[in-house]
Amino acid sequence: MPAKRTALIALLAGALYLVVGVTATDSLLPAGARGGDTTTTARTDTGLVRGTRTATHTVYQGIPYAGPPKGAHRWAAPRPVRPWAGVRDATRPGPLCPQVASAYADVASLEEDCLVLNVTTGASAAARGHAPVLVWIHGDGAVGGGAYFDARRLADRGLVVVTVNYRLGVFGGFSYPGLEGSGTFALQDQQAALRWVRRNAAAFGGDPGNVTVAGSSFGAAAISGHLTSPGARGLFHRAVLASGEGMMDMPAGAMGEGVPAYPHYTWRTGQESRDTGVEMTSSLGCAGPDPRRALRWLRALPVKKVLEVPDIMNAFQAFAYGNEVLPELPEAALGQGRFLRVPLMSGATLDEHRLFVGMAHDAIGSPFTAGQYARALVTAFGRDAETVGARYPVTAFPSPALAWSTVVTDRMWARGTYAQATAFGRRTPTYAYEFADRDAPMYLPLPGAFDFGAYHAGDTPYVFEDPDAQKYFTDAQVRLSDTITDYWAQFARTGTPNRPGLVRWPRFEPGGAVPHTQSLGPDRIGPVDYAGEHRLDFWRRLAGQGTSPAPRPTEGKEQMS
Repeated sequence: MPAKRTALIALLAGALYLVVGVTATDSLLPAGARGGDTTTTARTDTGLVRGTRTATHTVYQGIPYAGPPKGAHRWAAPRPVRPWAGVRDATRPGPLCPQVASAYADVASLEEDCLVLNVTTGASAAARGHAPVLVWIHGDGAVGGGAYFDARRLADRGLVVVTVNYRLGVFGGFSYPGLEGSGTFALQDQQAALRWVRRNAAAFGGDPGNVTVAGSSFGAAAISGHLTSPGARGLFHRAVLASGEGMMDMPAGAMGEGVPAYPHYTWRTGQESRDTGVEMTSSLGCAGPDPRRALRWLRALPVKKVLEVPDIMNAFQAFAYGNEVLPELPEAALGQGRFLRVPLMSGATLDEHRLFVGMAHDAIGSPFTAGQYARALVTAFGRDAETVGARYPVTAFPSPALAWSTVVTDRMWARGTYAQATAFGRRTPTYAYEFADRDAPMYLPLPGAFDFGAYHAGDTPYVFEDPDAQKYFTDAQVRLSDTITDYWAQFARTGTPNRPGLVRWPRFEPGGAVPHTQSLGPDRIGPVDYAGEHRLDFWRRLAGQGTSPAPRPTEGKEQMS
């Protein structure tokens, strides 16, 4: 991924993560847990841990699932945890993986001993045992950590919830000539965490034979990779992909002026990945004819020195394929049916791209103009710019920013989401959705006005506790949050979101006239014509005339087993 791609992504990274989970709190402790509540212990396969118990929840934080990836173990496969004597304190969050702060998220860390996870249970799960387990892989990939996602609402519905730290940015995705595992260390960390869950879920009342892996944005993209990875076989039994990017391409300029087109938004070849590694680290003085010597030099550098390279955290927000972890391009494997057969929930938000346009323009007091819209169409679509402009005339929208947001939402996000649901739905039980709350709270202190609508990852606070967002919820949004969380919990329990008391959610059947997508809004829950709403027939016709399309799913080989 050339460095020039990362310019705008770096600008937005902190804001995006703040939207999808970071709050000012420094702990997952439930309300009231800081005074008068008790502690409790659980025995993991590497030792006893002490967590915090309230009247309603038990939380363990900062439990190591892999050894410190430091020194010679930086950019290496995760290694086993060394057992400890006595009882390890797990009443406070563990360290965040290395990351830099931004103007929107004052979160930074230089600590590499960060491969930890958090476990939240409710009273019913602890008492009953054999509860479904949900493992959350957070988004972004350059900032954040599992401790920022308060899982009490899911735990209240009988789940054991595990939230995970994994190596971020250059530490999770670095590639270099001769480096084994190049471009896959974040994926390897996540699989190590899932193996920990398989070994230890029962100690927390969970069922290791009923594990759902869930993630949003970069986390959902990672799950796309796990679905095609031999190392993930048997580690999970269902999956939730929210705003996933696994089958998405990116037109030129979609992420900002000067950002080129990419045929695979999430994936890159090993050679591309290694070239980026060499390019991004050349300023550190480690280049030379012997890559092994260069790697020794890089592994010896202080974290702070590595993070000083401009854009280095965002330059590695893609996964390399053509290796043991990802033997082939996951996008192709998904489309051709070579993936793990597990029930899937897959969806997106109604206005995915408004976040990216708003945060770069109108919401910071620099409105996107009609002239910029016209130029953006030419950059993205070349000779088809006039055709696209006629289908999405700027005069049909309240602002040029909303016109461009809609174009990119439909062309990039909706096409990729629909292709993914189609690939899944042809071969395994799949439940497609669209988060449609256009009044979802945007609570960042921004100087400009912008209608973010149902923006990218805006549904995360409807599942995880987030007081910064939920203090703005209306009664209808509280009910929507309850419904979405009920759907997730039921899906994790049974592989279907359906149960008495919830609006019926049919499977996504690609062969039907209008495959069912469940619209999730505060005023209506029910079917939506997703392809019609996002003009996918138009984009399909345009692709046939020469505009570069996202790959279409095709019938393929036998299931991966």
